[in-house]
Amino acid sequence: MAQLIELVLLPHEREDQSLLLEKAARQTGLRPDQISHLEILKSSLDARSRQPVFRVRVEVFGPGEVFTPRAAILDGFRPVDGKKKVLIVGAGPAGYFAALELLELGIQPIVLDRGKDVQLRRRDLKAIQQYGEVNPNSNYCFGEGGAGTYSDGKLYTRSLKRGNVQKALQLLVEHGAKSDILSEAHPHIGSNKLPGVVQNIRQTILQYGGEVHFEQCVTDFILNDGKILGVRTQTTKPEISPSQEWFADAVILATGHSARDIYRLLYAKGIRIEAKPFALGVRVEHPQPLIDSIQYKQNQRSDELPAAAIAWYVR
Repeated sequence: MAQLIELVLLPHEREDQSLLLEKAARQTGLRPDQISHLEILKSSLDARSRQPVFRVRVEVFGPGEVFTPRAAILDGFRPVDGKKKVLIVGAGPAGYFAALELLELGIQPIVLDRGKDVQLRRRDLKAIQQYGEVNPNSNYCFGEGGAGTYSDGKLYTRSLKRGNVQKALQLLVEHGAKSDILSEAHPHIGSNKLPGVVQNIRQTILQYGGEVHFEQCVTDFILNDGKILGVRTQTTKPEISPSQEWFADAVILATGHSARDIYRLLYAKGIRIEAKPFALGVRVEHPQPLIDSIQYKQNQRSDELPAAAIAWYVR
């Protein structure tokens, strides 16, 4: 049986694979040449003492023990036949991951988003930043990838009972994110990589028979005897009919909290909605060297340490 151990590494030791192997061998009673594979399960930075260290949970495979890599989730995907369809309103993380789940179940997802694709959104964000011009349907809140597309893509959560977090991380890796996010305690994708990952997810949806339609703003629900049959949309694309009707077996609303018109529509239609508890964030900015010096108890952060983060909780 593979052994599960925790290694304590100084910052400069973290990337030294031979040293990692040597420490693992010493702790397990094996020789380095007897270790067939080291699998890093979790890596976290411990800066509580004056000397920061990385605590790394490792699975050590000895002689005759074979490590079997996890099978790619996308290997199990097959093209859908369209006999069952689900409309997804919103092409943010919730909408796109709902689409991937439906594909895995053999159901065709049809994603509708009022905003633009991740590349065209850049022009609208530039217009906001440079000229103060806001496109109400394509901005920081609306468009492919949702509100987090142009952030640094922080992925850590304490809500571990609401779904398979590891599966979500694995899907992100299979769409272009670094494999480090599978083991980092506070993983993030990075704003330079996130738009590409989002585009790759869209390509997967299309490849297996799903649909993604941008600049389609939902204006009404199509109901019959208390059952939803589909939605009506308004588009800003001149080459397409201004309004369209979409029908499916079910509808998933993944609009985010900024789509206030959807909440007004739900109220007007008498559709019950339930408030979800949420945390209110306050942005506090400090110079990075100040946070580094407080967190690491050093005058200057070494190159082996990441930029320190800080969290404020207001009660």
